[in-house]
Amino acid sequence: MFDDGFIGSHPPSNSSCGRQCSRGSIVLANASRPISAKELRSCTTNNISFIELPIAFDAITVVINPANSWANSLTINELSRLSSKQALGKISKWNQVNLDFPDVGIKLCGPGMDSGTLDVFNKAVNGSKTNSRTDYTSSEDDNVLVRFVMENKDALAYSVYAYFKNNFKSLKSVEIINPEGQAISPSKQTVQNEKYQPLARPLFLYVNDQALRKNKKFRQFVSDYLRNISSLVNSSNYIPLPDSTYRLVDAKLYRHILGTSFGGDLPVGLTIGQAIDRSFDQHKTSAHR
Repeated sequence: MFDDGFIGSHPPSNSSCGRQCSRGSIVLANASRPISAKELRSCTTNNISFIELPIAFDAITVVINPANSWANSLTINELSRLSSKQALGKISKWNQVNLDFPDVGIKLCGPGMDSGTLDVFNKAVNGSKTNSRTDYTSSEDDNVLVRFVMENKDALAYSVYAYFKNNFKSLKSVEIINPEGQAISPSKQTVQNEKYQPLARPLFLYVNDQALRKNKKFRQFVSDYLRNISSLVNSSNYIPLPDSTYRLVDAKLYRHILGTSFGGDLPVGLTIGQAIDRSFDQHKTSAHR
């Protein structure tokens, strides 16, 4: 259902998908991050107007092999110690992440450099989407990440929640120490009750407004998609928004509310409530407040 960045019919990379969307080459895009400032400028240059619709939440999930008995929980500082540029060529053993961990090597695997998941993870953990070590096994295919961890006892990777759920018998999720000091596992409940932070993120649908107005069949497709969105999200192992929010999403499409509420920013650690406020508050009339 979802992929990293802007997607149409499986183009080659997140950045190229964003360019296609902002040039008008595709009329519908799923996105695992808000539209970027660069893509916004491209939309303006190409006279592309769009509607931004939040449709689900995801929990970026850190996974290890079930045989790993020590890394059951990690702090954000520990994740940063392992994944930032400063770790490049230096942090290669588990006990360099935490002294209580064993003196064994770490095998790292993660999303490719064009991944929206990589951008959000790095912003949340390392303070910048470009602050990432590069000496790890990377892939744009989450199935590759899953197999890597399954086959390597000392491996660690991170991916979208759905891939963990689809392979939960063969992977173990790492609890993340949230800002309140609680060790929290990724789940539908912990995202909805706003405890899994800062690795929860909103997911979006971007719709080309010109195509929506001109093409009746396309308009009907998008309408039907939103009518069934809650069941689609659940069946895909992502995390649904409240039903009341989906009614707002439908109203936003019907009223042709254009543009982004995120201004090209890459927000991290938003709760569902905060993401909803950002997505809708500036568009609400006094009657909706």
